[in-house]
Amino acid sequence: MKPSMEKVLLQIALDLSSNLSSDLHYQRLINSIHQVFPCDASALFILDNDHCLKPVAVKGLSQAVLGRCFPPQVHPRLEAILQSKHPVRFESNSDLPDPFDGLLLVDESINIEVHDCLGCSLYVEDTLVGVLTLDALEVGAFKKIDDITIETFAALAAATLHNKALIKTLQDSNQQQKSINQTLIQQARIQKGELIGISPQITRLKSNISTVAHSDYAVLISGETGSGKELVAHSVHAQSQRNELPMIYVNCAALPESLAESELFGHVKGAFTGANNHRAGKFELADKGTLFLDEIGELPLLIQAKLLRVIQQGEVQRVGSDKNVMVNVRIIAATNRNLEQEVEAGRFRADLFHRLNVFPINVPPLRDRDGDISVLAGYLLDKVRTQFNVPNLHIHPRTLTHLENSPWLGNVRELEHTLMRAGLRAIQENDTSITLAHFLGDVEHSDDVKTTTTLLPKESKPMRELVESYQKQLIEHALAESNGTWSKAAEFLQMDRGNLYRMGKKFGISNS
Repeated sequence: MKPSMEKVLLQIALDLSSNLSSDLHYQRLINSIHQVFPCDASALFILDNDHCLKPVAVKGLSQAVLGRCFPPQVHPRLEAILQSKHPVRFESNSDLPDPFDGLLLVDESINIEVHDCLGCSLYVEDTLVGVLTLDALEVGAFKKIDDITIETFAALAAATLHNKALIKTLQDSNQQQKSINQTLIQQARIQKGELIGISPQITRLKSNISTVAHSDYAVLISGETGSGKELVAHSVHAQSQRNELPMIYVNCAALPESLAESELFGHVKGAFTGANNHRAGKFELADKGTLFLDEIGELPLLIQAKLLRVIQQGEVQRVGSDKNVMVNVRIIAATNRNLEQEVEAGRFRADLFHRLNVFPINVPPLRDRDGDISVLAGYLLDKVRTQFNVPNLHIHPRTLTHLENSPWLGNVRELEHTLMRAGLRAIQENDTSITLAHFLGDVEHSDDVKTTTTLLPKESKPMRELVESYQKQLIEHALAESNGTWSKAAEFLQMDRGNLYRMGKKFGISNS
């Protein structure tokens, strides 16, 4: 039995004064709306500073939507909603493309191109803050609902977005970057990307970052290559009390031993051949800010000893100088090595390790992040959509499910490259839906993780031969999974039965 509209409205009002996290608050709002309106899918968007609509909660839609951004100028329905202060209804025969085509979580036998849509722009006084959209598979489902009811829920949704935005503004009020001189700009690394994910593992990671950020403790970030260690470092700095000052980046693996001391601690004019001017090292540039030592495990032992002295005493001595300079630097280090094993092997100083390992943070590999691949896929594909101006490019829900269930040996960086290649193949074939066939062996094709077989080429062959070989393997696998039934195999591969049979005949696959 559904709760009455009064109870639903009361719950939404009570949530406004609660201390819920933004993600949970938005999702509770969407869930409440589904209890009142006859909709099969819905989405709540916020309007960001770039005038792009970013989904913050969805129901009945692929989780990949949460990683995307929807520019209104390339989505006519969203643009029409933004242009109106009243509810906008789209009939089932509307000529305007639906931004969620191919993303509704419905039975594949249902024609999802025929459904009713409704949208509301969300205003707080005269300020546009977001959009609410509803989709129903039943034609004419929204005709029975009057505008006052819709506008009531839209007002509550706008208040929810506004309330959370005010809180975030207060939290971020002291995080504006100050301008720095041109030398520092060249040295500093600009933060790129953000930590995307909804898994318990990424939630714990964010919690650890929040816990240590406000202190001045040294942080040692460990994790596999491509897992996001630099993003974690940027996040720690951004949430720290030093965020108005720069975070200076040092790639320890790229420091030649002969120049490492000068790069870290600076030098005076004439200290060595080529030292034509006084130069501040990275520690001095990071004074009162943060120094990020990436790949710390690659530092030579001699430099490790001098680094330890600076960390212990807070004094830097430039190469060739007899004077010490006091510095106040917060240290963040990162490594893909097991430093405890490096200490045992004598390749890393134990005293330096303990100085750095005050607050260890381990970044989980992507294979251990439950449920994050779908959200990351939506986020990462935005780069392809933006670069090639294909706003409706998406992953077929079944392919996305397969991607999540397949063994993933790489990390976020590998996922990004894999999706980029698959997206480019889909674009080349004028497809807006990325299917398994577009991965060309980047993803193992089997629903049983224990019996997967890699489809990567073992030797150099012409591209056409590789593609046909891969297609043949896919067809044979689909037939095996479907007990030799071609219609089921076609459904498994998301393609027309007649086309599948012709391809099978071309490759000499028996029809028995």
